[in-house]
Amino acid sequence: MTSQNIRNFSVIAHIDHGKSTLADRILELTHTVSKRDIKEQTLDDMDLERERGITIKAHPVRIDYKALDGKTYMLNLIDTPGHVDFTHEVSRSLASCEGALLLIDASQGVEAQSVANVHLASEYNLEIIPVINKIDLPNADVESVKRQIEDVLQIPAGDAILTSAKTGEGVEKVLEKIVSDIPPPPEPKENKLKALIFDSVYNTYRGVVLYVRVFEGGIKKGMKVLMMGKGKELEVTEVGIFRPKATSVDKLESGEVGYIISNIKTASEVVIGDTITDARSPVSEPVAGFKQIHPMVFSGVYPSNSAEYEILKDVLDKFALNDASLSYEPENSVALGFGFRCGFLGLLHMEIVQERIEREFGLDIVMTHPSVVYKVNLKGGQSSILIDNPLKLPEQDNIESIEEPYVKVYVICPASSIGSIMQICRDRRGELLQTETLDSKRVMMTFNIPMNEIIIDFHDKIKSATKGYGSMDYEFEKYKISDIGKLEILINGDPVDAFSTLVHRSKAETKGRQVIEKLKELMPRHLFQIALQATVGNRVIARTTIKAMRKDVTAKCYGGDITRKRKLLEKQKEGKKRMKQVGKISIPQKAFTAILKTD
Repeated sequence: MTSQNIRNFSVIAHIDHGKSTLADRILELTHTVSKRDIKEQTLDDMDLERERGITIKAHPVRIDYKALDGKTYMLNLIDTPGHVDFTHEVSRSLASCEGALLLIDASQGVEAQSVANVHLASEYNLEIIPVINKIDLPNADVESVKRQIEDVLQIPAGDAILTSAKTGEGVEKVLEKIVSDIPPPPEPKENKLKALIFDSVYNTYRGVVLYVRVFEGGIKKGMKVLMMGKGKELEVTEVGIFRPKATSVDKLESGEVGYIISNIKTASEVVIGDTITDARSPVSEPVAGFKQIHPMVFSGVYPSNSAEYEILKDVLDKFALNDASLSYEPENSVALGFGFRCGFLGLLHMEIVQERIEREFGLDIVMTHPSVVYKVNLKGGQSSILIDNPLKLPEQDNIESIEEPYVKVYVICPASSIGSIMQICRDRRGELLQTETLDSKRVMMTFNIPMNEIIIDFHDKIKSATKGYGSMDYEFEKYKISDIGKLEILINGDPVDAFSTLVHRSKAETKGRQVIEKLKELMPRHLFQIALQATVGNRVIARTTIKAMRKDVTAKCYGGDITRKRKLLEKQKEGKKRMKQVGKISIPQKAFTAILKTD
């Protein structure tokens, strides 16, 4: 098949607008998957994806389609996630395509993630085809959605395709539009192999499987290839395509999407976004690749059983292989032992990784409270440093200022919820930048908010305040100087490193009080009084006391002079003073786990 008959495209949309269902209908209509094997979310092969009804990983599939013009076309579809935390998956998919279907729910209209994905597709200069889905719903408002596509997304919507992925209505029109509007892959400039690694997975029996898009030349079994970024030479042992199951073929030609297997055994040997070329005749320039996305949220990951540290290391190696946005490095804690400091794109990303580690590998892990990356400007003209762990904060005397990351947050909500949303954002040190009316019922509000304030339960609060109708997306804006301090928890005057955290000083007292009250509940009483304090710098901002356990030393005194009892009580008092000076305080593991573990 010539490259003129190949179409590479992605499906992009806000979460729950019907991407996976549309993919199911396309597979069914083109007989790529038999009716007997078709099921809901056919391309979502993870249990977590099915349970939550979301796509977590991008899935490629090759479709043969006989168009109305009588020609047969090869369509390479990549189904992408919709949640804000999986933007990196969308970015990687778009780098392999020439066009994208923009799917919008006819009843909900343009949502926050629709806006973000259109910007992303525009960066790659892709042909965008608007598709209005769920037109069979009773509250579908097609004309209003068309206006939103033109006003908010700046895309002509006059010939937007109307579909119902559930019933199959309009799906054939979508396929015809793909064939007519999405351009074929560009003609190769030189006939040397140039392929982009856009994803990879680890297979226990076959090692690392690389997902590739071939831009120039061809790749076949037995060929010696070079990974340009790593400078590593490989021998290709298998070449294949997805239908949607992996099927081996003789060769992948220019413009095609498929997989290759070679002698790669470990995750660290692969870089997603690297270029593969012929080892004997390499190309001069690598593929431009895609936008590298950096982790925004960091958390400590520790095995509950310290003997499982090496197992956890292997598990994280395998995760990092097909998740370019996950980063990790070893760290240790006095309280939790040896573990890793991991970087994630957001809270859902962190939650998914945690759940997959526990389910797929049977590991019981403890994840510490998430934090963001702060920029510390040092005195004396020294260069700034980035820290994600409060233990790495330099001494206060050496710090000129601390900057925290701010994000631009887009919230789309019903007009009736404006007051509630503004209050939520104000409580989190947010500033309203602008309000834009989408239609008679909905508005889009843009805020400037510190990232640290949105990583815990911000999305949940938005959903609650809007009765489920609100949606949000965010993008990193810049670092700003902020009044950040190191909150420390002291037990009888000694700081406990595991409980240290960086907070804005206006929130420090509330946070410190929460931690010491929780500690008071969880710590056992000792024979002497224990002081719990929360401090920022040298200032105590919260304090409480765990009262001493009282042993009745006068129990064996029967009668006699009162001075005998007083003597025993004074002796006990002296003993407690001495014990407070030399006695050791035991903090139970459950106290560390309850305070450090994410809820």
